[in-house]
Amino acid sequence: MDYIEMSPFLVAWNNAMILGSIIMVAAGIVIYLLHNIKVSSIAEYHLKYDYINAKEIKTYKLVFYCFGVAVTLAINLYGMHEMKQVEVWFFTRLFMSIAGGTLVAYVSYLVLEYYYPTKLDKKLKRYRLAPRINPKTGNKMRLLSEEEEDVHLDEGMIAEENVFSIDYDVWIDEKTGDVKIEKYQGRLQALKCNTCGFYTMRVTKEEVVKMPSGTEPGELIKHYQCSYCKSVRATAFNISTKEAEDYKKEKFKFRQNKDVDLVKVEIHTISGNKKHYEFQNLEEAQKFLNEFDSGKS
Repeated sequence: MDYIEMSPFLVAWNNAMILGSIIMVAAGIVIYLLHNIKVSSIAEYHLKYDYINAKEIKTYKLVFYCFGVAVTLAINLYGMHEMKQVEVWFFTRLFMSIAGGTLVAYVSYLVLEYYYPTKLDKKLKRYRLAPRINPKTGNKMRLLSEEEEDVHLDEGMIAEENVFSIDYDVWIDEKTGDVKIEKYQGRLQALKCNTCGFYTMRVTKEEVVKMPSGTEPGELIKHYQCSYCKSVRATAFNISTKEAEDYKKEKFKFRQNKDVDLVKVEIHTISGNKKHYEFQNLEEAQKFLNEFDSGKS
């Protein structure tokens, strides 16, 4: 059946659906390619990390929204040669197309909001932990631990880290002593929720329940909540009694087990009490266990 036998409105409608679906698919592909070209053009790992962290999920959502619109328009072409006038099937198909496009967009949103951050977290860690090179000497630099880096941060920087607004990484060229400090937005990447398995567990509140003294460490409690399943947890952290001068006296050591992202220790006492502790590496966890006194905890 030719377009001539159709009403002028349906001819224009079908042409608009064909052209619109092509445009939306092309727009989604272009947005995806431009994003990846931009990422590839950023040479410095720190800047690449910041761009991906700020833009990637938002960009991919836009890409799939374009595909969702394309699906909506394409469904409106179903049976176009059999329909000569606007009738009940036209409105039924319109409803089905909106439902289909919405489903594509919503599923994409769920995947990018709750599943993709797991993949993105691994990608970001590769960039953040990738070895830095001293541009002056060409020497490979080493990333300092949380304790070591405080020596190179001023009081304002340390205060920013303590309230989780900013996170700093300090790289050092051990042959020349050159230091490179990289600034990151604090806690943008969530932790993995043990209940649902998604990287949607974020810090909601932190409180110091015990101030450190000259001989005993203090205690900090971080409260977390999962934005997906709404489960909550609280984790206790020791607050070191060391000062910056104490760290300056210590020799730098290469961190072992680079694949270890976080060490969690759960202690159960015979009285039924239970406490959780988290450490950046195995050495910190082992030191804590060696010094742990259940009578003081």
